[in-house]
Amino acid sequence: MANWRRSLADGFWALDRVLGGQRHPTRIQKWVARHPIGTGLCVAVPFALFLLLLSREEEPDDLLFAVMFGLLMGLIFGLTAASERLRQRRLKRLGIWDGS
Repeated sequence: MANWRRSLADGFWALDRVLGGQRHPTRIQKWVARHPIGTGLCVAVPFALFLLLLSREEEPDDLLFAVMFGLLMGLIFGLTAASERLRQRRLKRLGIWDGS
């Protein structure tokens, strides 16, 4: 089981290197990595409000759909921010970036 996880992680980091993952992070990437929950909320709330504005009817299903879709988008962006945090930790560990 440990070898399977290790090979999956190695494959992920190999793909990351191919996509340019060893570059220094930009200012926005640094902020996102420091605030993954804030990033998720900054995405979730506008999405939910936008969907609420689109639905002119006041049905409970529309409200539930808007909130659930907003939470889903926030979760996706929050997990992306968490993966950026892992990438930056790896850059520090490899000595490619000093964290400044």
